[in-house]
Amino acid sequence: MSGSSPFKMRLVHLDLKGAPPKVCYLSEIFPLFRALGANGVLIEYEDMFPYEGHLRLLRAKHAYSPSEIKEILRLATLNELEVIPLVQTFGHMEFVLKHEALTHLREVARFPNTLNPHKEESLALVRAMIDQVMELHPRARWLHIGCDEVYYLGEGETSRQWLQQEPNSKAELCLSHMEAVASHVRAQYPTTTPLMWDDMLRDIPEDQLSGSRVPQLVEPVLWDYGADLDLHGKAILVEKYRKSGFSWLWAASAFKGATGVNQSLTPIEYHLRNHLQWLQVAGSMPADTLQGIILTGWQRYDHFSVLCELLPVGIPSLAVCLQALVHGDFAENVKARVENFLGISSLEEMDFRSEGAGSFPGSNILALVIQVSLHLCSSVDALLERDRYVTGWFSPYHRRRKLIHPVMIEHIQPQALSLLARWNALAGELEAALQRVFYPDTVEEWLEENVYPSLRRLQALLQDLGEAASPRQDSGQDP
Repeated sequence: MSGSSPFKMRLVHLDLKGAPPKVCYLSEIFPLFRALGANGVLIEYEDMFPYEGHLRLLRAKHAYSPSEIKEILRLATLNELEVIPLVQTFGHMEFVLKHEALTHLREVARFPNTLNPHKEESLALVRAMIDQVMELHPRARWLHIGCDEVYYLGEGETSRQWLQQEPNSKAELCLSHMEAVASHVRAQYPTTTPLMWDDMLRDIPEDQLSGSRVPQLVEPVLWDYGADLDLHGKAILVEKYRKSGFSWLWAASAFKGATGVNQSLTPIEYHLRNHLQWLQVAGSMPADTLQGIILTGWQRYDHFSVLCELLPVGIPSLAVCLQALVHGDFAENVKARVENFLGISSLEEMDFRSEGAGSFPGSNILALVIQVSLHLCSSVDALLERDRYVTGWFSPYHRRRKLIHPVMIEHIQPQALSLLARWNALAGELEAALQRVFYPDTVEEWLEENVYPSLRRLQALLQDLGEAASPRQDSGQDP
């Protein structure tokens, strides 16, 4: 299957810091991942991991149980998918540092993003997290330790004082923490290699990188989710990393979750271009320079942001991207294979309005999300903001004063009731579909963000109509 692919490892990233799927859904999509050309999954557990003891406070309400983690690993093995767990150990520590009991370990007191690298307790915390994750992943050949977007590093009071001493630098501060974390992994788990996002390494001079132990300890993952990669810049960066002493490098693309913080539908063409460009990057280098690629599928931009595209919504994009990587291009025959895998007639006309328009797990969710995303707001806007009877005879001015010509109720009310009934029915159908795949908090959040605001606007209009239609004591008063 991977004969024409320059990436021997192709990992699907599951970002569980938002909309974590139930294990029963993973049992349905793991076979599809494998069929499409994936041979591994990178699982970013965040607060879905069943931390125990003093770390128990990190657990989300619906965190997986240890037995569920074991079932996920069993399902992965069954489908020949290598599992690589991801534990954030430096930046993106919001799910840890938001807790009052751990706020003293923040780099900057106000912000929960970044861990204070100066405190021994910080390192002890990270080691404990790694140890608990590794206990449930004893055969993991790689462990991803995060280390991306370490915002505000060097801005804490301790760091400021430390940086005033020669020859201390922010790069040294960064490298020393990375080295401490990676050394723990190497010492405690000799058969496990740490992976790490590369963005904090990009601006560190080659001699400083090679002078540290980091290149001997980790394998960096070069990530870029853009549709237009700087191919020459990537080649220079790869050369720098190789000269610095890194033996193996990885790439990271994106199949969803990289085009808008509140994006609800995945722009497939954008993500396909990203992967075709990564193929160009790999093709311009000696064979095996990049030993694998991680297809990221971000579910939130950070722990506090809204949900972006749900996993079932991103499956067609994932299928396109994986098959492009497997075959080295996206020719017509590859496109036909994708359509066959997904059970759809045409990627270009993927509106899912007809029944049975897709047969992949979660295709019903995608069909309903498309309807909501493309038509819910616009249909409500059309009534409230462009319908001549509403704008002309029941404007905000009229609504506040509950004034309306009785005949206009007959023009407005049936439309509003029909629209509300239509969208209430679809919302109920979507809620049921989401409940099969996701936990209650995800279902509530997605509907609250994307569906209920429009329904409330219709309900408010109908309530105002009802009140305006009621007999009033001051009915003889001029408007």
